[in-house]
Amino acid sequence: MSCCPDNPLVNEDVASSAYVLEGSPSETLILFAHGAGANRDSDFMCQMAAGLVAKGFQVMRFNFPYMQANAVDGKKRPPDRAPKLLACFSEMLDVAHAQPMVKRVVLMGKSMGGRMAALLACDSAQASRIDSVICLGYPFIPLKGGEPRLEPLNDCQVPVLVLQGERDKFGGKMQIPSWPLKRDIQIEYLADGDHSFVPRKSSGTTEAANLALAVDLSEKFIG
Repeated sequence: MSCCPDNPLVNEDVASSAYVLEGSPSETLILFAHGAGANRDSDFMCQMAAGLVAKGFQVMRFNFPYMQANAVDGKKRPPDRAPKLLACFSEMLDVAHAQPMVKRVVLMGKSMGGRMAALLACDSAQASRIDSVICLGYPFIPLKGGEPRLEPLNDCQVPVLVLQGERDKFGGKMQIPSWPLKRDIQIEYLADGDHSFVPRKSSGTTEAANLALAVDLSEKFIG
């Protein structure tokens, strides 16, 4: 089953569309995947997308199949298995490359979406269609605990940027430097941020400041 309708952008019911395109056509399109628990229209996704559009990028936010079904009928489902998520991501990559003016596509993902982006770019055939990968709050440590999930990053065949809150419970600034990550993986930390870059009130910074920095760091990385 396809993860998007044939012509989602002309559907009057936006909730039934698997993806949303924002910004004017540009040579660089950012294909933006959501995390496990919040869909493409979450505040985090919308704020990041708005910041990137303001920088001149076109952004495509999309829902994975389980989340698209949730949006249509209001029921809550767990994430699909990785093969189904990756198949959807690949399909959306096809759609991204079909947009006017697009010469390169950057994959961006929040949490689970970032892990899927990195996994997709581990495949050489897929990597040839991907400029780079940006992970926002990479879920290093599985929800139930265990060893950090480093293989998707270490085996990724395109440049990778990881933007991580310093206090991220799935892997923060105190843990990541001790893990055997490839030297060319770029990691930047958001001050006192949690898994969604939200700092504590006592930190002296704000969520808005961290999101703005995440946008700036993404722009610099993409070049």
